[in-house]
Amino acid sequence: MPNGMVPPGYTATLIGSATTYEELNTVTPLEEGSAEGTLMLMRLDFAEYPSAEALSKLAADLEAAGVPTWPGYTSIVYQETEAPSIYIAWQKGFAWMPIIIGILVLTLLPTLLGAFIWWLLPQSIKDLIVAMVNFGILFLMMMFMSKVMVKEPKRLEGGKG
Repeated sequence: MPNGMVPPGYTATLIGSATTYEELNTVTPLEEGSAEGTLMLMRLDFAEYPSAEALSKLAADLEAAGVPTWPGYTSIVYQETEAPSIYIAWQKGFAWMPIIIGILVLTLLPTLLGAFIWWLLPQSIKDLIVAMVNFGILFLMMMFMSKVMVKEPKRLEGGKG
């Protein structure tokens, strides 16, 4: 972990491990169960370092989506210098994990597939992958919002009628 990443008084606790994007979804309920304002930290290990451009785009996309940084920090994405790893640090307001996973897929998928394989894919397949990811994010957000925003109306007791 980068030196000084975890603020004084906090500890980092491993709550899950994933080797694929699909397995990252298993961590989503853990974030959903955390209190608002909780400092979240996710470490992603790679076989080789992602390009500086990919990391810059990832950070910009996360910020554009509204993912909040830790108080007193200027970025969401931090690169490990000792290993090909990155850290994503955000403050929980509502469950950001589905959005973060979607942006990771869109931003780092070409890097993980290898630039050559991504380059070989026809544009229609790339568009299909992007559309599927966007649909998945939309679906997850609709599910989340329906649980949070829809509340049973109060019934009046003893009123005239």
